[in-house]
Amino acid sequence: MKRVGLFLITNLAILAVLFVVASILGVDRYLDEQGAINFQALLIFSFILGMGGSFISLAMSKWTAKKMTGAQVITQPRNETEAWLLRVVENQARQCNIATPEVAIYPGGEMNAFATGMNKNKALVAVSVGLLRNMSRDEVEAVLGHEVSHVANGDMVTLALVQGVVNTFVIFLSRIVGHVVDRAVFKTQHGHGPGYFITAIIAQIVLGILASTIVMWFSRYREFRADEGGARLAGREKMISALKRLANPRNEELPDQMAAFGIFGRPGQGLKRLFMSHPPIEERIEALQRLR
Repeated sequence: MKRVGLFLITNLAILAVLFVVASILGVDRYLDEQGAINFQALLIFSFILGMGGSFISLAMSKWTAKKMTGAQVITQPRNETEAWLLRVVENQARQCNIATPEVAIYPGGEMNAFATGMNKNKALVAVSVGLLRNMSRDEVEAVLGHEVSHVANGDMVTLALVQGVVNTFVIFLSRIVGHVVDRAVFKTQHGHGPGYFITAIIAQIVLGILASTIVMWFSRYREFRADEGGARLAGREKMISALKRLANPRNEELPDQMAAFGIFGRPGQGLKRLFMSHPPIEERIEALQRLR
């Protein structure tokens, strides 16, 4: 419940800031008193909300992730395991020509890990207690390589960019659909009536669901790339072994708000596959086995 509350409060605060920015610029008034649309103002308004929200969330992602998972950054290693984690991540970051990310451990019996951060040279890599307890060091090394590869590939920024572009067009098109339906169906001649607002909200929900399949497709694609990166940094067999361990049916993914960041995501069947943030483990293993 605490995680959901933090997520809602954070997003409401972001929306409030963006609406204030749009109001200051005057682009929130894209409908005039007669009901005509100023398409340029609407596009700027949509861009501010869509792209702005995505990148503010990314800028806050390290702070949010720490708060939501309870991750504790290792500053001074308290034991040999923590010292080993720091050495591995430092070595892998050096191979990828990036600054060493912060390394953290978060409580939880599930086997999972995640990477986040707006800048590849100021990122965060975190692993769960459950992962450290249930995986060999070779497998943990591969998981760390997977996460460091996400950072080196700039996947967090690219995903935020894709999400921002998608959000922009969803907001833009939903308002146009609302305007057209208000005029053609509800026969509003001046201004804009309830039909505009109702239709725009429904259109935004429907278009948002459809557009999320594009974001999820890219999320699945980047997991294949990160697996390849983990295989290069730690070894293909280590990466395959780690993925097999993650396939444990009792394993759990991260909270919904962070599910796309984790190395493990719950598989789905049929239409659900379109909304999966991660490819099935079997497909990821097959892709690694084809590597030369």
